[in-house]
Amino acid sequence: MKLMIKITGPKVHDVGYRYFLMSMAMSNRIKMFEAHNTENSDGQEVLVFADGEDKAVEAFRALVKTKRPARSEVSNIAFEDFDGEIMRIGEYAQFCSTVQLNKAIPVLLDMRDDLKAVRKNTDMIPQMSEDIREMKSDIKAVRKTTEATLDEIKSLREDIQPGYGMSMRQVQAEIKAIKEQLGMI
Repeated sequence: MKLMIKITGPKVHDVGYRYFLMSMAMSNRIKMFEAHNTENSDGQEVLVFADGEDKAVEAFRALVKTKRPARSEVSNIAFEDFDGEIMRIGEYAQFCSTVQLNKAIPVLLDMRDDLKAVRKNTDMIPQMSEDIREMKSDIKAVRKTTEATLDEIKSLREDIQPGYGMSMRQVQAEIKAIKEQLGMI
């Protein structure tokens, strides 16, 4: 028995529908099978061809009516008798592998290029580690110089302003004593 199935809907492409159908066909021991993504006036369509023993094809038809890939959105499923040629399911599986490899190769090439960029960046890590060690030793040297400079500033401040730490009362008392000595009071 030969059967043609048209599955239409807003999302029947890029959801694994053809592989899903091929798996069900294999489970039902269908020997001849094809499925192709096409477009029609209603939008996306999967065109399916199956050929096998009547009982197997009828079981496959029942599954197609009730089972769908998780992400698919189907609006109609139509069944028709078919008289044309249908490829062997093994040949179709090889065809699908070729189609998927054709899709995968550009993605794999992009991944390879990304990996090269990552490797290039990681090759810089040893040099960055050496730069960090040098910066640490520079920071230690600056700290030593800074501590010595602060100590020198403290000693100069004590030399220049011995009364720097005096309170306002002490300053006023000193001024009063000086005025008395000069006879201003």
